[in-house]
Amino acid sequence: MAIAIIGMFDEREDILRLIKEKIEEKGQTPLLIDISIGTGGIKTSLHLDVTNEEIASQAGATIEEVRSMVQKERDKAVSIMGSGLLKKVKELYEKGTIEGLVVVAGMTGTFISLETLRSLPFGFPKVLVSSVASMPAYATKFSEYFGVNDVFVMNTVVDTVGMNHLIRMLATNAASAICGMVEAKSLKSKPEKKMLALTEFGFCEKGAYYVRELLKEKFECVSFHAVGLGDKAAVNLAKQGTFSAFLDMVPAGFSEYLFGGNRAAGPDRLRSLETLKIPYILTPCGFDMISCGPYERKDKNDPLWVTRKLSERKLFIQDAMRVQARTSKEEMEEIGYKVAEELNRYKYKEMVKFLIPKKGFSSISVEGGPLYDPESDEAFIKSLKKHIDPGIKVYEVETHINTMEFAQAMVKALFDALGDL
Repeated sequence: MAIAIIGMFDEREDILRLIKEKIEEKGQTPLLIDISIGTGGIKTSLHLDVTNEEIASQAGATIEEVRSMVQKERDKAVSIMGSGLLKKVKELYEKGTIEGLVVVAGMTGTFISLETLRSLPFGFPKVLVSSVASMPAYATKFSEYFGVNDVFVMNTVVDTVGMNHLIRMLATNAASAICGMVEAKSLKSKPEKKMLALTEFGFCEKGAYYVRELLKEKFECVSFHAVGLGDKAAVNLAKQGTFSAFLDMVPAGFSEYLFGGNRAAGPDRLRSLETLKIPYILTPCGFDMISCGPYERKDKNDPLWVTRKLSERKLFIQDAMRVQARTSKEEMEEIGYKVAEELNRYKYKEMVKFLIPKKGFSSISVEGGPLYDPESDEAFIKSLKKHIDPGIKVYEVETHINTMEFAQAMVKALFDALGDL
């Protein structure tokens, strides 16, 4: 098996050559993949295992066609090479030809490689050596890829063209990183126990702890911070078949998407697992709030604060950056209806269980808490029960979310669902 080295050899041959040599020094086999689009002046003397002609052909184009697009249609050139690289790397991975991958790139090469890096499964060694990965202007774009996958990103600080002492250090570190990952065979063994996904955040921390404690003898619980990206990562891994069950203690990435909150996880947040035959256990934690910080947005005519009239609501101000606004009765009714609509799509409805802690959806909406509003909570419950498919069981538990009693109810629902398998 080999380690793939990917880059534009007409621009960055020097560092790519040195990474190749360092990988060989460590007893590993390099496999060179060229994604050049004609922007560089180097005619490489290295033997390329996969040429840029082959990458272009994987996407149904010729390299001449790609080069002709560079001046006026570079986005199309990048799209073609990105599609071709994705197909080729997928082929090499599925055949067992490669056991690790390192990309060295500037702006264009980074964009070409992003989809390929995201496509590789969790645990497969993948390193991106990029001079642009830390650019603030592209932070949102890059987070779609790095936020949901275990890509090891090296910010190069300097551009990776030519050769100098700093580039030699970068090449050595990159080769050492990818070889170290590949050589760590013991970490690739199968887990001793079945793994479960558990979404959580600070407002249900005790409840999540109790769930983990109750399950630790039989399962490994993998927790995800439900702030948007964590949700997406959990769903992404579940779709890869990583988990035997999904405990969605904080599905609020969906309601945050509906109302424009900071923790939004997109329109597919609840429907992404609809065809999987694994237990899906949910609670309404997080539906009782909208993440709307920083607090300074209140005085800056911010669209979310203005349209939702957040300054007129109950607020929980953790600090200058983190602010939670109470969801209204009307919004909770909408969440109930929309959640039911999403869950009704599920193929294996007997696997879906919804548990409601009647005395507080989170630590800040319990009696005496800053977002306490039982009328709004009840509006959600009535709406959900009205619209949910009867094949999906809804349990109302007379406690709040951070109790052992509620954790026990969640675990019981899990085992009830597992009994259906």
